[in-house]
Amino acid sequence: MGTTNDNDSNKDSLKYKLFPQGSRRLFFAKVIRRCVLHPAFILSALSPRHIKSFIRTIKKEGMEGVFLRYRYVEDIDDNRIENKGVVLLKEYKIKKIKKLEGLEPISFNHYDNPTVSIVIPVYNQFDYTYHCLKSIKEQTKNISYEIIIADDNSFDFTTRLDEVVKGVNHIRNKENLRFLLNCNNAAKQARGKYILFLNNDTQVLENWLDELVKLMDDETIGMVGSKLIYPTGYLQEAGGILWNDGSAWNYGNRKNPNGPEFCYVKEADYISGAAIMIRSSLWKELGGFDERFVPAYYEDTDLAFEVRKHGYKVVYQPASVVVHFEGVSNGTNLTSGQKAYQVENAKKFYEKWKDVLEKDHFKNGENVFVAKDRSRYKKHILVIDQYVPHYDQDAGCKCTYMYLKMFVKMGFQVTFIGDNFYKHEPYTTTLNQLGIEVLYGNYYNNNWQEFLKENLKYFDYIYLQRPHISIKYIDLIKEYCGDAKIIYFAHDLHHIREKREYEITGKKEKLASAEEWKKIEYELFSKADVGHVVGSFEQGIMQKAFPDKPIRNIPLYIYDDKPEGIRKDFSQRQDLMYVGGFGHPPNIDAVMWFGKEVMPLIVKKYPDIKWHVVGSKANEEVMSLASDNIIIDGFLSDEELAEMYKNTRIDIVPLRFGAGVKGKVVEAAYYQIPLVTTSIGAEGLDATMGNMHVVDDAQEMADYICSIYEDYDKLREMSDAGEKFIEQNFTSKAAEDILRLDIDI
Repeated sequence: MGTTNDNDSNKDSLKYKLFPQGSRRLFFAKVIRRCVLHPAFILSALSPRHIKSFIRTIKKEGMEGVFLRYRYVEDIDDNRIENKGVVLLKEYKIKKIKKLEGLEPISFNHYDNPTVSIVIPVYNQFDYTYHCLKSIKEQTKNISYEIIIADDNSFDFTTRLDEVVKGVNHIRNKENLRFLLNCNNAAKQARGKYILFLNNDTQVLENWLDELVKLMDDETIGMVGSKLIYPTGYLQEAGGILWNDGSAWNYGNRKNPNGPEFCYVKEADYISGAAIMIRSSLWKELGGFDERFVPAYYEDTDLAFEVRKHGYKVVYQPASVVVHFEGVSNGTNLTSGQKAYQVENAKKFYEKWKDVLEKDHFKNGENVFVAKDRSRYKKHILVIDQYVPHYDQDAGCKCTYMYLKMFVKMGFQVTFIGDNFYKHEPYTTTLNQLGIEVLYGNYYNNNWQEFLKENLKYFDYIYLQRPHISIKYIDLIKEYCGDAKIIYFAHDLHHIREKREYEITGKKEKLASAEEWKKIEYELFSKADVGHVVGSFEQGIMQKAFPDKPIRNIPLYIYDDKPEGIRKDFSQRQDLMYVGGFGHPPNIDAVMWFGKEVMPLIVKKYPDIKWHVVGSKANEEVMSLASDNIIIDGFLSDEELAEMYKNTRIDIVPLRFGAGVKGKVVEAAYYQIPLVTTSIGAEGLDATMGNMHVVDDAQEMADYICSIYEDYDKLREMSDAGEKFIEQNFTSKAAEDILRLDIDI
């Protein structure tokens, strides 16, 4: 039934700006483009006539979204122009059903052992029930389920439901039990592993059920719930907050449902009962909804507290979206009808849970930042990088992604800022599903300083990455972070890399660049509490520069599994490979050097051998190497790259300049492929374990590759050494042991 709660709208957070006042000559194409990038902004620069045309264009192009002007949402009527502002929403409607004849029939499959039992309590309102069932049929594809209609003695078309809906268990009560008892009664017939209570005044959206079931794979979770939106498109609730006086908030009420605060998996004090799923075993253990809350209201909130009392978590799943026509059954008047029980049951709830509320919950409206995801007793870490990590694109992003997962595993509540504040997909949703709050969009782009000033007090650790990003944030963070520990992760030392490029190319601008980067990097290490680098070489440089500061050599990559399908019979594998993104100058130089200086020497002995060059953003220079022997494969997905590693005999990393530990070198060891590299490629790593051979001279490199190409025993030996190399240096335990030197959790 749900608990209707206070509106927690923070009006100031709804201020968005795009165009300067007075600008009138705007092209709709430009406006639409900005709408796609930033779906919430000011449109006050447009005249009412242009706004009408703009709305028609958006609808025609199928680009409906939520547009907020520089005013409060609640001040604007839905789908109306007001003061040159507009809110454009995708509106969900219910068509009134006046007769059953001609109504499209709905038929559900039967499963002997359904994963989910969907219990839908109904009392009249046939049109809502029908459209709810229709949406379930259309939007639920991959999960086996049964539907139980808990008909509480209806007298409208619901009595004839079986004429148009087949394959449901229609339980018809002989007398009106009302909501709570109706649910408890119907749930007795549930056969699924999970029971999902779904209001009949809902419409479910794509993959709604799949996403809930995915979360239940975590055995620590007892109950999950959906993101609820109003039929006008506004957010109704992204999980609920309970305050220590027993009052409640539908968190995010009437805000943009795509706001970053509402799009990550998190714990919640409760989730309104319009769409909640619970383990069947736990439901039986609890005995169903507590009957002291008969006939309705606060039973869902109480259930959440009982779930936690029994050792499980209550979790909100933003990827499961349900439209809720709130108030259809019982209205919104708190002084009459069944709705009046909300006030009475609020008192009962407070008396039952008074001790828990006073101990674990904040005063009304205070500390919302940690109240929204029940992270009061968690350690908080803020991670800042250039953008949401594209973990399949380059080594630095892959490293960031692995450490974000590590922080979650360690029990942190993680907030991530990508300096471009863009919602890159699918990467942002991947982080959101890990439970990481990612800040993106126009508001945070324009107000990140205010966010830090207001919320740094909640963070225990700040994890800054990359010099060009960190230098922008370091001073403000130091001013407002209080006792939080600042850790700076260099990824690699830019000034070392730039100086080495100068030594190879003779470009004087690289020498000047090296000096500038050195100033920035030394300033960051000086201001941070702890420095992180990858590789013993760079650790030695910075520890010498800062003898009194902890400088940690952390694993570049973290692996907790082993790749499947590794073929140790190297006679069944062939050719050479290289991996590296060509937005990075060292990779271009490496490929050009090997392609021109080394590969021709190898081809003399093995005329049919091929060298596969893998990586995104290959420029014309790299493409010019393409031949019968040099294959420019370009970007490969993680799955395709894994197959390449498993089917190739030798990996080549011929870097002549660069800095830090090279991800491609570690990745080669993970995939247990023999590696030939240079002293720059092997820098910072133990090259004595046998998985790699280090050589810098072109002729010597060619000779060595040819000497082992058909030495299958040697290749097998190097492959086995790579497996041990990872086990000793690049696991979660290795990373966590180092992190815990400075992190207390």
